[in-house]
Amino acid sequence: MAKNNAVGEYQRIIKDLKAKIYKPIYVLMGEEAYYIDQITNYISANVLSDAEKAFNQLTLYGKDVDAAAIINAARKFPMMGTHQVIIVKEAQNLKAIGDLDMYVQAPQKSTILVIAAKHKAIDKRTKFLKKAAEIGEVFESSKLYDSDIPQWISTYLKAKDITISEKAAFLLKEYLGTDLSKIANELEKLMITLPAGSKSINDDNVIQNIGISKDYNTFELNKAISNRDMLKGLMIADYFARNPKDNPMVLTIISLFNHFSKLLTYHMLKDKSKESVAAKLKINPYFVNDYKSAAQNFSATKTVQVINLLREYDMKSKGWGGNTSSDGELLKELLLKILY
Repeated sequence: MAKNNAVGEYQRIIKDLKAKIYKPIYVLMGEEAYYIDQITNYISANVLSDAEKAFNQLTLYGKDVDAAAIINAARKFPMMGTHQVIIVKEAQNLKAIGDLDMYVQAPQKSTILVIAAKHKAIDKRTKFLKKAAEIGEVFESSKLYDSDIPQWISTYLKAKDITISEKAAFLLKEYLGTDLSKIANELEKLMITLPAGSKSINDDNVIQNIGISKDYNTFELNKAISNRDMLKGLMIADYFARNPKDNPMVLTIISLFNHFSKLLTYHMLKDKSKESVAAKLKINPYFVNDYKSAAQNFSATKTVQVINLLREYDMKSKGWGGNTSSDGELLKELLLKILY
C-alpha cells in the first residue's frame, strides 16, 4: 500500500502493467489525484486493443452505481478476448463500498477491476480493502508537502532527460502550488518552448513562458523582506495589488509563512552546516545562504512575531474583525509591521 512512497509504488505498478502482469483489482485512492489518473489512464488505454474495448471495457461512475451493479459487471466473462476491464471513476461517491468484499473474496480471474477514489482514502479497516491488498493493488497517493514540490519537479523532468535550476523549480512551486496534475501539464508545455537541442530549464524560461514576473513574485518578496529592503518589498506589494488574480493574498501569506517557519527552524538548529540545514529545512543547499542571511536580520524572537503577524493578516484577508481593506492595502500594512 503506497502512501509515503507513492512515486516508487506508481513506477512499480506501471512497470508490471507494461509487462502485462495484471491484478484482478486495483484500488487507487488518496488526496493527490495525479497518480490515480495516470494508472487509470494507462489501464484504460493499453490493456485491451481498440477492437476489444468495444465489447470488454466499461467505465462506471460511483455516484451512478452501487456495489451490486459493479459486482454484476465484474463477474461477466469477456467476449472474444482474454480480459475485460471495469473502471469505476469517482468511487469516493460510491455508497457502501465495503459491500465489494463479496466480490474480492472470489474475483473473476478474467476481469481487471479498477476502483478510483480521488481526493480521499477508503477506510482501511474494511474487509474489502484488506482483501483487495492481498489479491491486487491498493495504492494510496497523499498530497506532497509544499517543500517536496521542487524535488518532484526535478525528478519528473529528469525522467525526460531535462534538468531544471533550483530557482526555476522554486518559482514553479510558488506559482503553481502543489497540484501535481497542474504542474505536470505546465512542465509539458514548458518543454515544448525550449530551443531545439536544449535540455535544461532555468528561471528565465519559467518567467517568459509561465506568466511570472521576473522582478515581482513571491520569491523576490521573501528575498526583499529577508534583506529588510522596504522599497523593493513595497514595489512588489504594489504590483501584487494591481495584479490580484495572479498574486492572491492567500498564496502570498502561505509563501511568507513557509519562509519564516523555516527561518525559525534554522534558529533552533545546533548544527548550521550547509548539509544539515538543507536536510532539516528540506531545501536545496542552494538556498541555505538565504536563510543564513535572513537570520542575521531577524532574530528568533522577531521571527516568532512575524509568524504571528502572518496568522493575523491571513484572518484579516478573510474578513476577520470586520476588515474591509483590500488585499493590496493589507499586504503593504503587513510589510510595514514586519520591517519596522
